[in-house]
Amino acid sequence: MSDLAVSPAVSMLPARGKRARPLFDPPIVRRAIRDSFVKLNPLKMMKNPVMFVVEVGAALTTLIVIRDLIQQAPYLGFTIQITLWLWFTALFANFAEAMAEGRGKAQADTLRKTRTETVARLLKPGGKAETVPAAQLRQGDTVLCEAADTIPSDGEVIEGIASVDESAITGESAPVIRESGGDRSAVTGGTKVLSDWIKVRITASPGQTFLDRMIALVEGAERQKTPNEIALNIVLAGLTLVFLLAVVTLQPFAQYSVASAGAGRAPSVTVLISLLVCLIPTTIGGLLSAIGIAGMDRVMQHNVLAMSGKAVEAAGDINTLLLDKTGTITLGDRQAVEFIPMEHVSEAELADAAQLSSLADETPEGRSIVVLAKEKYKLRGRKISEREARFIAFSAQTRMSGVDLNGDSIRKGSTDAVVEFVRSQGGKIPAQLTDVAERIARSGGTPLAVANGPKVLGVIHLKDVVKGGMHERFGQLRAMGIRTVMITGDNPLTAAAIATEAGVDDFLAQATPQDKMDLIKKEQAGGRLVAMTGDGTNDAPALAQADVGLAMNTGTMAAKEAGNMVDLDSNPTKLIEVVAIGKQLLMTRGALTTFSIANDVAKYFAILPAMFMVTYPSMRKLNVMGLHSPESAVLAAVIFNALIIIALVPLALKGIRYKPMGAAALLRRNLLIYGAGGVVAPFPGIWLIDRLLALLRLA
Repeated sequence: MSDLAVSPAVSMLPARGKRARPLFDPPIVRRAIRDSFVKLNPLKMMKNPVMFVVEVGAALTTLIVIRDLIQQAPYLGFTIQITLWLWFTALFANFAEAMAEGRGKAQADTLRKTRTETVARLLKPGGKAETVPAAQLRQGDTVLCEAADTIPSDGEVIEGIASVDESAITGESAPVIRESGGDRSAVTGGTKVLSDWIKVRITASPGQTFLDRMIALVEGAERQKTPNEIALNIVLAGLTLVFLLAVVTLQPFAQYSVASAGAGRAPSVTVLISLLVCLIPTTIGGLLSAIGIAGMDRVMQHNVLAMSGKAVEAAGDINTLLLDKTGTITLGDRQAVEFIPMEHVSEAELADAAQLSSLADETPEGRSIVVLAKEKYKLRGRKISEREARFIAFSAQTRMSGVDLNGDSIRKGSTDAVVEFVRSQGGKIPAQLTDVAERIARSGGTPLAVANGPKVLGVIHLKDVVKGGMHERFGQLRAMGIRTVMITGDNPLTAAAIATEAGVDDFLAQATPQDKMDLIKKEQAGGRLVAMTGDGTNDAPALAQADVGLAMNTGTMAAKEAGNMVDLDSNPTKLIEVVAIGKQLLMTRGALTTFSIANDVAKYFAILPAMFMVTYPSMRKLNVMGLHSPESAVLAAVIFNALIIIALVPLALKGIRYKPMGAAALLRRNLLIYGAGGVVAPFPGIWLIDRLLALLRLA
């Protein structure tokens, strides 16, 4: 297996090479308990309006307890118990959020260990190496990394080739090859050289490496609330305000009723605070942050680094997926697989000319031509001095490489460029060239023409290999309602062949960075959410524009910085897992919101008759559960309200199992399971707690 391996289909299992942390890992639980108290800071609690109201209520009842202790007031034990359970409610909500954050912090600690005590061999002018701490490296420095060395910082291989262990970053145990040139030149600080050597030019400033950003992100330090989460917070705050006004107005009405009847007892401030806490949506308010953070953690378990919760959430709603072809759908390095000579030209003559014209071509394609000529025709790569020949290196402008040797002008390059060259030399273009080039293009290959002055010698067949399992994976995306579009700079014939082999729904050929941007903007203008995967600098603008930008870890730093997700396995179809997790996050939030609101409605009917049967004796008839007393009813409701949060923490962290279904079916499911569950659960729960309180004479 390598970093190109394809993950299993839509799975909620942790990524390969990673061991799943238990849901309640003891070190994480200990840290979460400690953080639960730290999060009681009012400045932190104010970010969650619902739980802030609970904390204010707990603080007020604490003051009442102090007053009652001084005055030796009645019902002191009841007030103390209410106060303790209100504080526990706030702590349980903080515990849920701290548990979600704790999993990321534990992973950050592991990552942090990979960069401590690291030293680097800094190459000085003249080639002399000096050992320095990795923290002293600056952008542009060059370091030498040999077998067993830890790569000190992010950079680009400028010389050499080596096998690198990236398991500290990706979790994948199989080593990968890193070499200069092509799409395998980027290396990450904290990874380890296993064999050979490489020279690395540092591309990151201190504190700005990929590892530094990973640590900050998995700790949740930069997590921002998503738009849906903000909207839900506004709704919850609105409900809290409504119930606050309703509860506040109960006091004067109750006092008036008692004064008019000359009997009964108006509810105390402690009881009213308890009623408010029970009626506001504390369940979803306490679990909302944990759901979002846990979604980011589940993405990380699949070796995808999400820069924000918004990206994970958006992934659950994407309609269109754009994929860069080279290095994403295909392996990336086109390989020479065949020499096709023109009429009256031998294969050996074509192979010899192709090899000579590729000696100055340092691209992977150029090297593969030299290797093919050597393996198939036993032609050894020749070292020809510049005195004997004038080499023409490959460039994007000329789209050719070649050599002028012994009066011959040998050129190799794109068909169009070689045709222009031959015509400029006064030569004619054989019809066979067009036929061969079109046949290769239709098969998904890339034709390169070879000429010697005015004579076309033949065509080199380059083939870009589609990664294994692509067709099946795109079929799964199609079943999830996601349209796939392949983006490539190839000509339309080549693009069509690759698109058919890979199984994408559509393709955009001869695409420039601007074309990619325009396509994304067009999709977004139509109301669709767009995801983009890519690995090159030319993909960076599109990755930044897309709603979900999934950059490959083997790609350039520009691509990784532009995207809002980085796939550490560099597997483009990993987006299937990301989409499933995004949908799971949305489903979990919807289900727990439904449960919370239904739960609040049920508590209203369960405890109000018992709470006010002293103030309004006629309400005794509505106390259908036979709750022991107003005090036991209030205390039972407050205890149930606190315990239900902690009971739902595992569901918030694990998420609801994802099943593809429409919005209407999902709504029915939520209402039947979580809506009905929210209505039913408080009745037996409050009744049982009330009986225990009465039995233990606590109320």
